Amino acid sequence: MTSTTAQPSTNAIAQSQSADVAHNRRITLALFAAGLTTFASMYNAQALLPSLSEAFGATPARAALAVSLTTGCLALAIVPVSALSSRVGRTKVMIGSAVAAAVIGLLLPFSPSLEVLLAGRAVQGIALAGVPAVAMAYLAEEIGTEGLGAAMGVYVAGTTIGGLAGRLIPSFTLDVASWRWAAAAVGVAVAACTVWFVRLLPPSRGFVARPAGLRTVLGDLGTQLRHRQLLALFGLAFVLMGGFVSVYNFLGYRLTQRPFELPAAVAGSVFLLYLAGTVASAWGGRLADRVGRHRMLTASMALMGLGLALSLPDRLGCVAVGVLLYTAGFFAAHTVASAWVGTLARGNRGAASSLYLFFYYLGSAVVGGLSGLAFAHAGWLGLTGTVAALLAVGAILFAVAMIRSRNGIQSSAGSPVESRPMAKLSR
Repeated sequence: MTSTTAQPSTNAIAQSQSADVAHNRRITLALFAAGLTTFASMYNAQALLPSLSEAFGATPARAALAVSLTTGCLALAIVPVSALSSRVGRTKVMIGSAVAAAVIGLLLPFSPSLEVLLAGRAVQGIALAGVPAVAMAYLAEEIGTEGLGAAMGVYVAGTTIGGLAGRLIPSFTLDVASWRWAAAAVGVAVAACTVWFVRLLPPSRGFVARPAGLRTVLGDLGTQLRHRQLLALFGLAFVLMGGFVSVYNFLGYRLTQRPFELPAAVAGSVFLLYLAGTVASAWGGRLADRVGRHRMLTASMALMGLGLALSLPDRLGCVAVGVLLYTAGFFAAHTVASAWVGTLARGNRGAASSLYLFFYYLGSAVVGGLSGLAFAHAGWLGLTGTVAALLAVGAILFAVAMIRSRNGIQSSAGSPVESRPMAKLSR
């Protein structure tokens, strides 16, 4: 009798586990598609910047607003959109955001002037906010802690491929057509990825609705900002992303000008180096789960510094290798830091994720725009000097986070709230 009743129970457990695996795989693929559509929309303008300068007679710093306005408006919208998702649901916000951004992207090629294009890019940034603002919290709620690093790595890998496609498609189109056709080609590709994402995304199972009133939102944000480790990670996101966007904003100008003077399509092929970020994202998340986040972040930031130094000589091979290493290091660092935020968050994880991304995209907007002044004044040397200074600030912030976390363990006297994240961190 006992064996008869035990067998169905065992089968039921096996079926449940199989269903969970399939559900998690579907989530991971859906978020991969979300990364594709979001980042192709966000950064396709980087490949268009030299063409926009030529078409509208704009300086590099002014043309770069096509990137900075998008990421800046996205940063400003992240917290409100995250609060909205806490009330209406993660999946509804992500789907609405992706669809709205795709529609705007299809309209941008018809912009009659640079001012209209910049305004459209700003609105698109607001529309885009729903995916990155919610994706991290959605993954943290739906995926178990043990698999979170790997799932986050796949999502970030999707963002790298999206960023790559968003740059390569217009780069190759510019070889035979104007910037308008290049932007249209990206718009169509983004719309197709958006359909894939919407059809694949499963409903939330771990989501619990929370009130989204102003007092609740401010309370949730205040809780996260009082966490000193999280605060250091927010600052790290600002400086690392700001430096990364600066490098890619003006890399095209360097390669199309003396001494390289490459054609637009050839210069655009440098964005294939984004594939290093794709590999590093998935690899970095898994490795951080094994060796510890602090070791992985240290190695990633060291790799960024090495790559930056290698990009200085006026030799195409050095530039390519340097940017490849810098890209791999950045995406590995971002994967580890974003997963770490989800682990350290107290209470509303969505609030912590939204703050991380607020500083992340604010760095893209502020530093990515202002670094144009350094590039105009001192060329690539001035730009890399600025990025190196930001990397040094990031190293200091990381050191502060480590010191604070160790002090937190000692003062908590074994409190599970404080010691659990560090048990994984100090492996």
